[in-house]
Order: sequence, then C-alpha cells, then structure tokens
Amino acid sequence: MGVGTNQSTDESRPLLVYPLLAVGLCSFALSPILIKYATDAPSLSLAVWRTVFSVLMLAPFAVGRIGAEVRRFDARDIRLILASGVMLAAHFVLWIESLYHTSVASASVLVSMSPIFLAVLGFVFLKERLTRVTVVAIVAAVGGSVLIGIGDTTASAHEGNSILGNALATSAALMVSGYLLIGRVVRQKTSWLAYVFCMYSVVAVLVLLLAVVRGVPLFGLDARIYLLCSLMALGPQIAGHGSFNYAIKYFPAALLGLFSLTEPVGGSVLAYFLFGEVPSLPAIVGIAIVLGSVASALWTPRRRRVHRSNRVAAQDEGPKTDAAS
Repeated sequence: MGVGTNQSTDESRPLLVYPLLAVGLCSFALSPILIKYATDAPSLSLAVWRTVFSVLMLAPFAVGRIGAEVRRFDARDIRLILASGVMLAAHFVLWIESLYHTSVASASVLVSMSPIFLAVLGFVFLKERLTRVTVVAIVAAVGGSVLIGIGDTTASAHEGNSILGNALATSAALMVSGYLLIGRVVRQKTSWLAYVFCMYSVVAVLVLLLAVVRGVPLFGLDARIYLLCSLMALGPQIAGHGSFNYAIKYFPAALLGLFSLTEPVGGSVLAYFLFGEVPSLPAIVGIAIVLGSVASALWTPRRRRVHRSNRVAAQDEGPKTDAAS
C-alpha cells in the first residue's frame, strides 16, 4: 500500500460529494440510537444482520453491472479489498459491543478518534500532507474526545463498564482508520459500487462465520430486531459508510475522518431526548471542542481559497487595465 494517491482539489471534486457527505453524517448519528434500541439481542447478531441486509439491498444494483470490472481486479486489488473487509468487520463487532457497556455520547466520540490514526498512517503510507490548521484541529478534536470519555467514566448515572466500552470504541476507531485508508487507495481506480459491494460481502461473510463459531443466535429473534438491523443497513451502512467510500476518492483520509467527528452531536442530542442520557460537564466541553475543531478545519481552507481566487482575479485584471489605458 506504499503508493501515493492523487491529491484532489476542490475543483476536481463533484458537487454531489458534499450533499452525500451531509446525508452520511446524519445517518451515522442514527447508528448508536438504533443499536441502543436493539440491545436485548446479542451484539454479534446485530452485526450479522446489519451487514447481510446491506449486501442484499445493494445486490439488485450490483449484480449484472460490476461483473466486468470485478474480473479486471488484479491480485493487489483483491488483497486490499479483503483487508478492508476484515478491518470493517472488526470495526462493526467492536463498535456495536462498546454500546453495551458505555453511553452513546462516549462511544460515538471515541469511535471517531480515527482522524489521529489516519493523519499518521496517511502520511506514512500515502504521503498525504495536511495543513497546519488541520493538524491542530485533529489534535484538539481528539483532546475533546478524551474529555468526553473521562466525563463518561465519572458519570454515576450510567450503568455498565464504561472503561471497557470506551476501550472497545477506541479499538473500533483504529480498525475504521485502516479501512478508510485502504479505501483511499482502491477507490482511485475502482468504481464506488464495485468496491462497496465486494467489500461489504467480505464483511458479511466474516461476521457471519464468527457468529456461527460462537453459537450466536441469528434466527427466532423478535421481528423488531430485524427491522432495526435493516434500518442500520440502509442508514449508517449504505448511506453513511457508502457516502464516505464515495468521498474517499476526493478527500484525504484524515480530513474525511475529521468530518465524522460531527456524529456525536446528533447522537448525543438524540440520546438525551430518547434515553435521558445527560452529558457531564467535561463531556459538554469536549463536544464543544470537537465542534470548534471541525469548524476551523472547514472554514480556514475555504477562506484561503477565496483569498487565492481574489488574488488571481486581480492579477488577471492588471494587464487588461494597462492595455486599456
């Protein structure tokens, strides 16, 4: 994976990528809520049906359309897609299990610590350089995430082993970092549907095999569980991860990971109204830091692009003014 990727500029990004990312981030916020409603079923059962349903939902669009492209995959493409599937499968298992032990706010933020991993791994393997503002924003956002984790462990109102849950969520962040980094490489020459369908199929098979080995019940569950899993597949899986796998071709992996840190805001708000989970003061401060960090990373490059465009326009107008005089 030691090859660089194209450094996409704003001009080369299709406009569609921005609304897709917005929909994806909103879908991610629903993930912990849906899981919380289904915690009476084993976590691995949820992971199985979420991934299986996502493959079944995409199958009508993929079958018959991606065959020629898949046949052109070389050994390297196959290895990368398999590795990506393994990491995403591990991410789902760890992430869902974390919500059985900690709060929605803590799990949502800690699982989003991937930007710090992505910044380092992206620089080492893909030679992706980030602006100073983005690096500072990532460090600050991770600090805010730690504050939320600390606030959760000191909150007496939450039941369960929050330290274990936070550790699982952080491990899930590491797994999703590897998965996004591989997607950054594969998506440079592979269509979204071919990559996502093949990779999701790997995830579904792996999680299903793990469930069978561990003897986790998959059938005979309450109908509500299957409905919730189908919503997880359609929302967080296809719309959420799907939008990120589309956008990863056009954004550095670390910057895309930073965008995902907006997820805890929606998740925490919904958790407050639905489950009565009131964030502690450190958690509230942490959420504010995360939001400020993401906003600074988004706003500063935009402001610089405006200044750069103005300078270019001024240079273009200079010779014309001289010629006219």
